Amino acid sequence: MQLDPAMREVLQWHPHVDVWATVLLLAGGYLYAIRRIGPHRVADGEEVVSRRKAWQWYIGVAALWFVSDWPFHDLAEESMFAAHMVEHLVIAFVTAPLLLLGTPKWLAQMLVVDTGLLPFVRWVSKPVPAFLLFNFVFIGLHWPVIVTGMVTNSFTHFAVHLAMFLTGLAMWMPVISPLPEVRRISRPMQMLYLMAHSMIPILPASFLTFGQSVIYPIYDTFPRLFEWTAIEDQTIAGVIMKLAGGFTLWGIIAGIWFKWTGEQAEWDAIERRLRADDEVRGGA
Repeated sequence: MQLDPAMREVLQWHPHVDVWATVLLLAGGYLYAIRRIGPHRVADGEEVVSRRKAWQWYIGVAALWFVSDWPFHDLAEESMFAAHMVEHLVIAFVTAPLLLLGTPKWLAQMLVVDTGLLPFVRWVSKPVPAFLLFNFVFIGLHWPVIVTGMVTNSFTHFAVHLAMFLTGLAMWMPVISPLPEVRRISRPMQMLYLMAHSMIPILPASFLTFGQSVIYPIYDTFPRLFEWTAIEDQTIAGVIMKLAGGFTLWGIIAGIWFKWTGEQAEWDAIERRLRADDEVRGGA
């Protein structure tokens, strides 16, 4: 495929120092915490962190690095709004929940309880504030003025992605909170909560998918990796927002359903055993 000079310049490798610093901080800080701090925070013989949690953390960091560094980030910010959409979905629906899943209880308590942030985290992790904050940011950052600011100003870009990540953490806390002090909502409520989240993006996704004019004029000025028009690019972005985001959430809802039904079956089996034992003792 023949690339024009502007596209070749977009794809030319160059480091994103802020991304590398963030990734190294998350990866190195976690390693230091579990190696140096964790053994002093848990009881003798207690596991500092499970292998599964460590994998979840580092996969979350790797996903963040993939969408935030060259070449994906450069395509998102200088060529394709569809790639920009993938960036946001990965930050909110992959990195944020995986980092929460990978955080052991003692580390969460050290970061939240020991720092005095617990009252705020408790409030922002309630289903209603978490739902409203996340969707306000998620929908708001797709406003044309915000998108233009993101691709033209590095500070705005960093600030918006940070807001996406932090509200993403709040959004997932009612479902996968690692803190005993911030209780997860019940399984049925988790499913209803995530169903509600899956419905909100339908409106902005519809504007992108069925729009007849270019919503983000700045992307009409960028070089193209593929032979897409700006309208085709935003249509694909809308499909990605609706389908990829929706399928991710509904896949998790299905997983919660199977866990819940499995737990119910276990409790039913325990009740049957207890009832049978009572009958045996009564007959004796």
